[in-house]
Amino acid sequence: MNGAGSGSSNLCINDTLTDDELRSILAKLESEKDKEIFGLVCKRWLRLQSTERKKLAARAGPHMLRRMADRFTRLLELDLAQSVSRSFYPGVTDSDLAVIANGFTCLRVLNLHNCKGELFFPFFFRCFCLLLIVLLQSLDVSYCRKLTDKGLSAVAKGCSDLRVLHLAGCRFVTDGILEALSKNCHNLEKLGLQGCTNITNYGLISLASGCQQIKYLDINKCSNVSDVGVSSVSRACSSSLKTLKLLDCYKIGDETILSLSKYCDNLETLIIGGCRDVSNDAIKSLAAAGRSNLKNLRMDWCLNLSDSSLSCILSQCRNLEALDIGCCEEVSDAAFELISSEEVDLRLKILKVSNCPKITVAGIGILVGKCSYLEYLDVRSCPHITKAGLDEAGLHFPEFCKVNFNGTINEPVVLI
Repeated sequence: MNGAGSGSSNLCINDTLTDDELRSILAKLESEKDKEIFGLVCKRWLRLQSTERKKLAARAGPHMLRRMADRFTRLLELDLAQSVSRSFYPGVTDSDLAVIANGFTCLRVLNLHNCKGELFFPFFFRCFCLLLIVLLQSLDVSYCRKLTDKGLSAVAKGCSDLRVLHLAGCRFVTDGILEALSKNCHNLEKLGLQGCTNITNYGLISLASGCQQIKYLDINKCSNVSDVGVSSVSRACSSSLKTLKLLDCYKIGDETILSLSKYCDNLETLIIGGCRDVSNDAIKSLAAAGRSNLKNLRMDWCLNLSDSSLSCILSQCRNLEALDIGCCEEVSDAAFELISSEEVDLRLKILKVSNCPKITVAGIGILVGKCSYLEYLDVRSCPHITKAGLDEAGLHFPEFCKVNFNGTINEPVVLI
């Protein structure tokens, strides 16, 4: 029979649905696996799937990059990052970046983390940024160790809408890049400068004068910054700053903490591990100011931390989820006894008290009774806390809580 039923059975979906209708179907697929399967139906569907792809991670030279640029015409995020253990020669080169700039015309996010190639010559990078002008919003060039201010200044001048910049481990970077960012990238929100030891207070003051929407600033191990520079950022970015990392910035003292307490009401994460000059009173002022928003606090090696200031943190920072007081040798069970009578249920999920010789099983018992959400407890090198001792005391930890006695348990990364 050649009736209507027979005719409809031979109808091809590609003759019925337009490209826009197929794109609408593709947009409703939530998992990446389903989207890949969509592309396996036929060449037409593969072409549509490719043009709608937004993210791509690859290891490719110029020839393959050109093919990918022709195929993935609407790509927004390109990840060419390498790892220390898995890298390829010669890495990302200037010719690769030329293909990226010319081929991926919609690109917003570029990750070149740990790329070892001979790249970032100033003249080339100026050309690269002219092609990406006002488009690129996020750039990660962490551990691209040959990168200098000249190449990065071209980024700042060419990509005025830059929101995220990661420069960790770029040892040749100086205050010059912070000046360029201040003049050109007023929408900057996230800046990673870990280990950039040539950064000084002058650079931070320059940054604060033009970039006042910063939410995340990582200057861990930037040993040449002090209170003057950091306080300028806290004042300029008072309403936006949520994460500040100052690990081993040994010149940081009370002025920074008091400035954060006064201006930064929205601060959620503070890393001051190794800032040994921060006083007991400054910590108390931080507790009083940060009770509503502070979630993650790292204070290991803050040697002036006492029982009274720690009890203020625990009783006043009610939303605190992660706390590290490792190597604070003066802290004892008394800090926990001070809050034992309070009607307070701590929200702590991560607690690190390693190398605190005055904390005992009794103090841990008080904490466990207050921390029903606890997921990780680090008691390494606490001479009075052992597994046998905790078992003998009959402590009942939350069901999924892991206790690290000797380093055999992986640490959470939230406080790094």
